[in-house]
Amino acid sequence: MTALDTNVLAALNSQNAAARAAAQASLTKVSTQGSLCVCGPVFAEMLGIPGRDEQSLRQLLASLGIFIEWNLEESDWITAGLAYQGYVGRRRASGGGLPRLLLTDFLIGAHAAVRGYALLTLDKRLYDAAYPGLRVAI
Repeated sequence: MTALDTNVLAALNSQNAAARAAAQASLTKVSTQGSLCVCGPVFAEMLGIPGRDEQSLRQLLASLGIFIEWNLEESDWITAGLAYQGYVGRRRASGGGLPRLLLTDFLIGAHAAVRGYALLTLDKRLYDAAYPGLRVAI
């Protein structure tokens, strides 16, 4: 199973042809390796894209063979919180100041990590740092 980060799906609609092609190639590659899913936070972030509605988003995901895992368990939340805590500590220790990332990024990573899924993302560095054992695909 491969979980998808919001940035991969958003890149499919990018005005940047290179980004769009890279996202499509990555998606095609991982789809040959097994099933694809998104967690609820990815669905919610995608729904926030201007001009997007629930029905068209559901149709897009279905057309790509991507199913939605709506439920996040207690372990997902704790794993995300601990990863976020680590990020905040690393950022402050490096002199970077206040956190710039949202908890949503860490929920997406926790969803994949807790279930033993791979994660397809365009932000490998974030997830490698937050979830060292997570298989990150790009």
